[in-house]
Parts: sequence; structure tokens; C-alpha cells
Amino acid sequence: MKKVKISWFIIMLFAMMNQIGFAQNSIKGRVTGKTNNEALSFANVYLPEQNKGTLTDKNGEFVLTNLPKGKLKIQFSYIGYKTIIKTIFANNTETILNIEMETAVLQAEEVVISGGTYSTQHENAIKIDLIKSKGITFIGTPTFTEAITSIPGVDMIAKGTGVAKPVIRGLSMTNILMLNNGVKMENFQFSENHPFLIDEFGIDRIEIIKGPASLLYGSDAVGGVINVLKEKPAPIGKILGDYNIQYHSNTQGIVSNLGIKGSSESFFWGLRGGIKSHTDYRDSYDDYVPNTRFNENSFKANLGINKSFGLFRLYYDYNQPKLGMCVGDAVMLTIENGRKNKFWYQDLTNHIISTRNTLFLGKYKIYLNAAYQMNNRRLQTDENKPFFEMVDMDLNTFSYEVKTYLPSTANSEYIVGLQGANKTNRNNKAPNHVLPDADVNDFSVFGLAQHTFFKKLKAQAGIRYDFRSISTEAETNKEAVNTDYGNVSASLGATYEVNKNILLRTNFASAYRTPNIAELTQNGMHGARYEQGNPELKSQRSYEADLSAHFHSKFMMVDVSGFYNSINDYIFIAPTDDTIASGDKIYRYSQTNSEIYGGELSIDVLPFDWLNFKTSYAYLIGKQDNGSYLPFIPQNKLRFELKFQKQKLSFLKNTFFKVGGLFAAKQNNPAMFETKTDSYFLLNAGIGTNIKWANQMVSLSVQVNNLLNETYIDHLSTLKGIGYFNIGRNISINLKIPFGIK
Repeated sequence: MKKVKISWFIIMLFAMMNQIGFAQNSIKGRVTGKTNNEALSFANVYLPEQNKGTLTDKNGEFVLTNLPKGKLKIQFSYIGYKTIIKTIFANNTETILNIEMETAVLQAEEVVISGGTYSTQHENAIKIDLIKSKGITFIGTPTFTEAITSIPGVDMIAKGTGVAKPVIRGLSMTNILMLNNGVKMENFQFSENHPFLIDEFGIDRIEIIKGPASLLYGSDAVGGVINVLKEKPAPIGKILGDYNIQYHSNTQGIVSNLGIKGSSESFFWGLRGGIKSHTDYRDSYDDYVPNTRFNENSFKANLGINKSFGLFRLYYDYNQPKLGMCVGDAVMLTIENGRKNKFWYQDLTNHIISTRNTLFLGKYKIYLNAAYQMNNRRLQTDENKPFFEMVDMDLNTFSYEVKTYLPSTANSEYIVGLQGANKTNRNNKAPNHVLPDADVNDFSVFGLAQHTFFKKLKAQAGIRYDFRSISTEAETNKEAVNTDYGNVSASLGATYEVNKNILLRTNFASAYRTPNIAELTQNGMHGARYEQGNPELKSQRSYEADLSAHFHSKFMMVDVSGFYNSINDYIFIAPTDDTIASGDKIYRYSQTNSEIYGGELSIDVLPFDWLNFKTSYAYLIGKQDNGSYLPFIPQNKLRFELKFQKQKLSFLKNTFFKVGGLFAAKQNNPAMFETKTDSYFLLNAGIGTNIKWANQMVSLSVQVNNLLNETYIDHLSTLKGIGYFNIGRNISINLKIPFGIK
């Protein structure tokens, strides 16, 4: 460990050596509209791998200097125009790049990074969906997790509005990974009551991999990956800021955040702070659901150095949510709707310090990343009795990653790397130990290769080996566990461009998940039930085949995908016939072979420049080998949205009105401790515009969800068992005020 820390110190010291001379590369050019050749001023020119960008001037011209040698990917974007992505090879010269942009009808692709390389969505053998930060705001939900369920195949398990866990194609908990800007989050995610501690403040977009991704991310990526990526730095020479405030009528919720960022030629920085505060939500009968209130404070900071020989970034993230728990005791104690957390709430604190660095060494690129997370979880049952029946655990995680991009050509990319992590769980003074004191150590090596054949077929293959060691302390009712796991993951996929409009994609992947500490050791009450672990559990193994097709034209985009996931030794918890002295049933972790299969369809049509229609459908079945159904399988859902839009309407810019809906079919295939769920239909509507004020474009929007105040219970609501409905009508008002200092 000491050698690792010394190495990191040397690397960071090297980053500060501005005197070292390296060959300089630059790119300059002009961005114009293709139809009339007019200059596009203030168009965004961005190099994602270098985390560096600028704006075109009044003549549409731009210059980027101090760039590394080798393959560079550049993204050009402008409101109302189709995003353009170019790849060039810089070789100690000045590159001239003039761009003609077409009027945007539909945005076909973006640059994504969650597939292992900086590539476009069409270049990946793994399909990657994304949702941008602006899209999250316009969805108008109280929770960040609920916003991403607009992606077909993504759902959530929720205990009201504050406690929510994402579900990807029927898998959840430690079957999927949440990444904070590439850092694997560790937030006690073994239970549906323990959400990931992350918010939507200061992000650029969310990338979602649906399906096995253990090749890139190791254990826990059996079901998929959600990567929350931070906002881009300010354009060179600018200091920018923005203030955002949101009000939710149903929960009297106030959500606000303030951010400021700046960049020079070689240095960039940013600060952002935010708060959330919600009362107990109300159902369609205007009855409040007890103790679903939640509050949260957050703060983020970053700084970085950008040189031709390397990119060096340092991030700090702080989140402190207090999440009310709607459980039996809390229902009896909560006598009025309120905002302050008093009884049965999770008092959580999470710190993440991470550094992400890239060395550009000629034809080689080396990624050196590390992070340290400090996570504290307390379950507060009564504010006047701080240690009565309370949980107080610390989970600290140090993780590291080294990836080397070997010399590549226009048609190939080769990556080798290693990853590792050390996790320690420690109980403090609280008497209730949900998990014992434990240590987990991970180490892995992997390789990934991509190659393009005859400009049409892009193939990707990789292999990975992981080693995990788990060691726990013995307790009164828990035996010590000391076990090791070794697993191999592999993936083979391809993308075939039939023509400029049609793309076919297939991928075959083997992934795994080791049992978590709770599944191995639990033996006691957890929430409202008695849970019992199994120290004999084996690694869960997944084999998935995916096939998808993509079609896009100027006015239409269609995506259709199907998958089959065979899971050996699927780990799940279920009630048994055994009981404890109080008569409560024992829920025990077990394993069985299972299968999950289904698909998604999404259609995006823009017949006129003022009218946009979107629809999507997600179908899913999850079964055990014995014919029983798997738990937490969402209802099949159909979504649609009709949007009327106008770029210029008098003094208003980018004005829109939309109406949409969600139809959830009956869930007639419940697991053994679930019940059937009726279908429901929700109607939503929204309106928004931009208004120029003091040379800034202020964004204002209003979103109404559950417009008809439908009474319903979603199949994945954990409040279903105690008879509480989901949230009624909610009106959210969103205001964003950008400002420029320089």
C-alpha cells in the first residue's frame, strides 16, 4: 500500500511540472450552417477525452491549442443543429477542420465513455442509452432515480419518494452498479431500503448499459451499469455559473443548487452546492403517507490541469440525506405531515475524494484513477434516544484503476488494465449490527480489443479475471466468514452498419456476482422481517445474448432490442416455513438457476420541425428453473410523449408544450412473497421556454405528473404490503438562471 501511495505522489508531482517541454498540437477552423453557409457563433467545440472545449466567435471560428499527439475525437454541437463527431490524428502540426452543420431534426448519437473507450453510440458493441441533465429537469419527479426510469428497460424499487433503487431488466441491488463519474459507489446497496447516495446536481448526462458489464467493471455489473457523468468545464477563458430552483406541489418540495466554474488554457475548476427538502407525499385522496419525508444537503468541488502531456483532475463529493422510513412503528408515531425527520429515518453521510488522470505519451495513453469513499449509515428510531435500537456503520473504500491504451490505428483500439479495491465495514457504538465488521479486497486484470473490418463491421472482444477475498468477524449470532472467490468474465460483440441509416448490434457476455456480506452473514431483524444469510453461497454467473437494430433517418429513429439472460445460482431472499420465537417468518437467502428475457422498443418521430412524437415499450419475464417467478420484476410498460416545439416565438426561445403518458400492464406473475398488481395509466403534461434576460437565457418550465390524479400502486413499491398508494398529482416548477462573470 505504501508503494501505491508513493507512486501516486510522484504522478501528481509530475503533473505540476509545467516547465517540461512537449510537442504542441492545435486545431482551428470554422463552423457554419450547411444550408446557407452562415457562421454559427457560440457553437460548442469539445474534446471529451481531454475534458477541454471552447466556443466559436462571431465569425464561427475556433482555436484549440496545447493538445496531445495521436487520435483525437472532437464533438461539435449547436442548438437546433445535428451534433457532429470527428476523429483526427494529430502529429505535431496545426490541423484545419471546417465543419458544416445540418439543421437538427433528430439527434442520432453522442460520444459515450461507459463502453471502455471514448466512442460514439453507434461504434459500441454494447448499446449505451443516455439521458441529459436537461431531460431530467423536464421530467419533473421528486427523485433522481425516478427520472432515469424514462429509459425503456429501467425501473425502480421505491419506498415512497425518498428511498428508491434502480432496476435494469429485472435486476437490482448488488446486481447493478452505480458509478459517480466512473467511481463505483459503495453505499450498503444490498437492500432495497438503501439508496445510492448521489444526486442530479452538476451533471452533464447519465449513461446506462443494460446487460452484463463485468468485463469492464467486475462483480455487481451482472444487470448493468448507470454512470452519472459530471458537467463539462467552462469554455476556455470563461467563468460561468447557474442557479437552479424547483418546487414540487405534492411534497411542498424545495430543490435548489448553485454552481460556478471557470477555465483557462491549462487550468479549470468548479464548485456547486445544493439542498432538497420534501414533506410526506400525498396520494390521490390527498392523504399523506406517513414518514416519507426526506432532506438532503450536498456539495461538490473539482479542479484540474490540462496539458499536452496529460490531464489531471481532482474531485470532492459530499452528500448528507436524511430519509424517512415508512414502517410500522413510524406510522404510529407520525401524527402530522411535516418536513423535519423525527422518527425512523436513515441519517446518511457520504464523502468521495477521487482523482482521474490521463498521460498522453506519444502513441500510448495511460489512465490512472483512484478514489476514497467514506460512508456512514445510521438508522435513527427516535431523535430523543440517539442509540436506542439504532444502526451506526462506517464503510470506507479505497479503489484504484490503471488502464493503458496501446498504439492504435483508425480501425483498431487495444486496452489492458488492472483494477482493485479495499473495503472495510465497521460498527460503531450502536447495538444493532446489521452487518458484522468485515474486510473485502478485490483485484482484477483485463484486456479489451476493438477492430473495424471493411468500414462496416466493428468487433469487440475482451476477457477479465477477478479475485475477491471476504473476511468477517464472528458475533453472538453470526459465524465468521473467511472465503475467496475467483471469476473469469468475457464478452464478444459486433456492430454492423448495413447502410448509413441501419445499424445491427449483437453481444454475448459472461458476467458474475459474488455474494455480498449480508447474504453470507445476516441473522436477525432487518426492517420489518427476520433475515438469515447463507455462508455457503457461491458466485452468481450470468450468460446473456443481446441483439438489437437501429434505424435513423432525417425524421425518424427506431431502436428495437431483445435479450436472453441465463443466470446460474441466482441469489435471492424468500420466506420459509421456519419462524422465530415471536412468530415472525424467517426470510432466507438461497440460490437457484433462473432466466430473464424480454426486450425494448423505442420510436422517435419528427414529421414537422414543430412536432415530435416518442413512444417506448419494455417487456420482461423473470423465472426460476422450477417455474416460479423472480422477485422485483417490473410491470411491462408503454410510454408515449407528444411534443409541440418552436425555436422562436416572439421574444421566447425554444418554447415547447408536451403531453405524455405511462401505461403499466397487470403484473400477473408475482414471486412467492409478492401479490399480483393491477394495471394503471398516468397522464403527464408540461410547458417550458427560454427568455433572454441581461444577455442570459433563463429557462422556465412547468411539469404536471399524474395529471388525472390516478389512484395506483406500482408493483415495485415496497409500501404495497402496508396498503399505501403511490404519489398523486404533482406540479413541479423549474427555473434555471445562468450567469457569466467573465
